[in-house]
Amino acid sequence: MLRLKTLAVAAVVAAAVALPARAETFVNILTGGQAGVYYPLGVALEKIFAAKVPDARPSVQATKASVENLNLLQAGRGEIAFTLGDSLRDAYAGNAEVGFARPLDKLRTIAAIYPNFIQIVASKESGITTLADLKGKRLSVGAPASGTELNARAVLGAAGLSYDDLGKVEYLPFAESVELMKNRQIDATLQSAGLGVASLRDLANSVAITVVEIPADAVNSIGAPYAAGTIPAGTYQGQDADIATATVINYLVTHSDVPEETVYAMTKSIFESLPDLAAAHAAANDIKLDADALVSPAPLHPGAERYFKEQGLM
Repeated sequence: MLRLKTLAVAAVVAAAVALPARAETFVNILTGGQAGVYYPLGVALEKIFAAKVPDARPSVQATKASVENLNLLQAGRGEIAFTLGDSLRDAYAGNAEVGFARPLDKLRTIAAIYPNFIQIVASKESGITTLADLKGKRLSVGAPASGTELNARAVLGAAGLSYDDLGKVEYLPFAESVELMKNRQIDATLQSAGLGVASLRDLANSVAITVVEIPADAVNSIGAPYAAGTIPAGTYQGQDADIATATVINYLVTHSDVPEETVYAMTKSIFESLPDLAAAHAAANDIKLDADALVSPAPLHPGAERYFKEQGLM
């Protein structure tokens, strides 16, 4: 009997050893600076994927956002990333003027998500109330070659301004820009993000601010993918009126080498977990499962396409 028991145990052990271990799927989530919107949404995605994507081992990487994220995806150094729509358009087309020396042909879309609002906030003591007032002033335009910085070029150009017209240009992420404003080292900051971004809330709670209007005619002169939008009154401390501005849609993107099953599972888990994303940041309240989610300057990944077909959207 002892011998039989020993043989039985040995057989079970041998069988267990013979079973191949299921490979983990590494999912690196490329976001942005920690004071922006991409990062908290990326942290929420990490939790969602860990719970709902089979064998996933997700991680979050803080980056300089759109442009860096797209270059990292092309190089296979991430599996999913946040990006602005104009950056995605320029990357897929290969616009050398904005930092894409050749087309990033591996980029694939998962979904259009929520709009970024281009928010120009000046200290009240600077006297800046219009785009024209920025002439000769000190402005932070976002990290170098970031999606925000590309937005800054477009908006200033629509107002007939260039960086040469400014008193000083700082290329800094959101949190660092706010610190310079608190210390009176710059007059204004341009931040492209969801409404209620933490950096601008912090600024408005520390100093008196003016939210600068971007008129609809200036937005229309830039053209797609820019559209007119409104920053509602009360979004920030001391902002008592609605402010006209420009918006650009955000995307979640991946690359062509990520397996279809993985992207399908990620897409499905995202749209089944919208309340979790909205809890991480209010900007996610604008993410909808509808036909607009499919509109993109880069092709859909087959995994995302499969999910949208199941939902009757294709």
